[in-house]
Amino acid sequence: MPLLVILGPTASGKTRLATRVAYQLGGEILSADSRQVYKGMTIGTGKDLQEFEVNGQAIPYHLIDIIDAGEKYNVSMYQEDFEMAYRDIRARGKVPVICGGSGLYIDSVLRGYAFTEIPKNENLRAQLEEMETAKLTKFFLSIDTVFHAVADISTRKRLIRAIEISTFLKNNPAAEYLFTAERPQYRFICFGLNPPVELRRERISDRLKYRFEHGLVEEVQHLLDGGLAAEQLLYYGLEYKYITQYLIGELGLNQMKTKLETEIHRFAKRQMTFFRKMEKDGTTINWLGDELSLHEQVNYISQQYTSFADSLKLNISNRDLK
Repeated sequence: MPLLVILGPTASGKTRLATRVAYQLGGEILSADSRQVYKGMTIGTGKDLQEFEVNGQAIPYHLIDIIDAGEKYNVSMYQEDFEMAYRDIRARGKVPVICGGSGLYIDSVLRGYAFTEIPKNENLRAQLEEMETAKLTKFFLSIDTVFHAVADISTRKRLIRAIEISTFLKNNPAAEYLFTAERPQYRFICFGLNPPVELRRERISDRLKYRFEHGLVEEVQHLLDGGLAAEQLLYYGLEYKYITQYLIGELGLNQMKTKLETEIHRFAKRQMTFFRKMEKDGTTINWLGDELSLHEQVNYISQQYTSFADSLKLNISNRDLK
């Protein structure tokens, strides 16, 4: 069974779509979200676990709630965990459906690069720690490498790591193959959701309001009460960063909500930038028209996937006959 990929920015409706496609095809979900791997981080990461039941049937999912909050997780670990889950799904004759918005995770699977091999530079890190965040951002933007368009600089720690990687690539141009070398591991067909910007913004705002009303602040407080340091939660960015700043008294309630909503909108824009970068690098993303209903989207993807899988079987059969 080839891999079916459904991607999109936050609040695009990809989880609801993916679970219904999985129901129709007899598939299982492989999450591609850099924060949904953490236990106890449910509301803030938008796990939407209620979506994994369709018509009374539970849709199996993988790579959600696999490590404790506070532990470190990276792309290299994701690639390994993905491969194990993928093999398990294939061995049981199920359709592997990857669903997520972490473009870096998806791209790492489809193209097989491994930028996490770039070593740490402790001397550089020590120098960067002395700089203000605004200066760090300006410094990062001044380093022109292939990593520039894909880096996550949503937190200070990630910004410093981005500068570290960019500096290494600047000084070692040959290492850019980690990003540009085409080493596909899976046969796949990819579909994308990209609602109009105004609709996306409306959904983000409505969803954030709903999460505040249903325990988002309490979830972050529970993590703090459970022993996580504020610095650990700040590392995860977005909801966990700004709500932690509110809970420790660095931000007022309204200030926190305003900053958080603004950053989520920016995050969605960065996600789309990454997906466009994937397309430029050769990944075909079949964008679904917003005019299609959910039912029509499910049927269209199911039909296209089935045709794609059948064509692969035919090619293999023809090759065997030669």
